[in-house]
Amino acid sequence: MKNVLNNSKKGFLLVTLFVTMLSFANETSFYTIKNDGEEISVTLDNVKQGNLLSIKDNNGIVLYKEQIQKSGTFSKGFDLTSLPNGSYIFELDKDVEIQTIPFNVVAKTVTFDKELETTIYKPVTRIKGDVAFVSRLSLNKAPMKIAVYFTSFSSSFRSPELIYSETVKDTENTSRIFKLTGKDKGTYKIVCTTEGREFTEEI
Repeated sequence: MKNVLNNSKKGFLLVTLFVTMLSFANETSFYTIKNDGEEISVTLDNVKQGNLLSIKDNNGIVLYKEQIQKSGTFSKGFDLTSLPNGSYIFELDKDVEIQTIPFNVVAKTVTFDKELETTIYKPVTRIKGDVAFVSRLSLNKAPMKIAVYFTSFSSSFRSPELIYSETVKDTENTSRIFKLTGKDKGTYKIVCTTEGREFTEEI
């Protein structure tokens, strides 16, 4: 099925494709935890150089972050017992996905619950000429807002104008094709917002 939306003023064409993409779930855990008393050893498999490992509290405040320097297996010890009582996550930000490992600290005791670990698949934007392809996999069918902004070169204030917006719901696989025919007249910005996170692509 295909829908077309045309905005000739902004040089914008949207082709909405409803396609069947391969859905998959990672049944094997991507990490192992070893508790050696005060130190917690975290081992992450299949990491790549440039991936970002963070520890965040329940309010999303970053308490620790480190960029992975070597592809393969990453292992490091952490003293988590000094953290105040509360809920935290290890977050591994990879190329196309964000994986989280939740843990709790109560009276210097650290506990992990594998059933609460999550994987968020990032929206992926590919540019080919004046065409932008946006796709996203969400096994939990999380809503995602897609917004497209256009900034004209001739605008005095160069402020972005919202030219397209939609919220995708109840869908595992999302695929959109944007024909950006006005690239010679201005710039575009595609913003995807899902699960409390914002992903931006400027064109």
